[in-house]
Amino acid sequence: MKTICLHCYVSGRVQGVGFRYATAEKASGLGVTGYVRNLPDRRVEVVACGEERLVNALRDWLRQGPSLARVSDVSCNLLPAQNFRDFRIE
Repeated sequence: MKTICLHCYVSGRVQGVGFRYATAEKASGLGVTGYVRNLPDRRVEVVACGEERLVNALRDWLRQGPSLARVSDVSCNLLPAQNFRDFRIE
């Protein structure tokens, strides 16, 4: 079981549509740790750490997001391993 951390930026209509809450629910359900937060430029930032297949499942989910979101782009980069206790909204 390989552990990875991804740092992602999600663009589109992703603020004010429950994106952070839905992302936290999805990540927690997968057992992924990290955080999600809104950025001043209207993107959402996500750091997700955990088992590779579970982090990749969250990344794939980010491409669609919750029903009210309209995701136009998701860009992710690998990060060095980080230790988070849970997944939180910042």
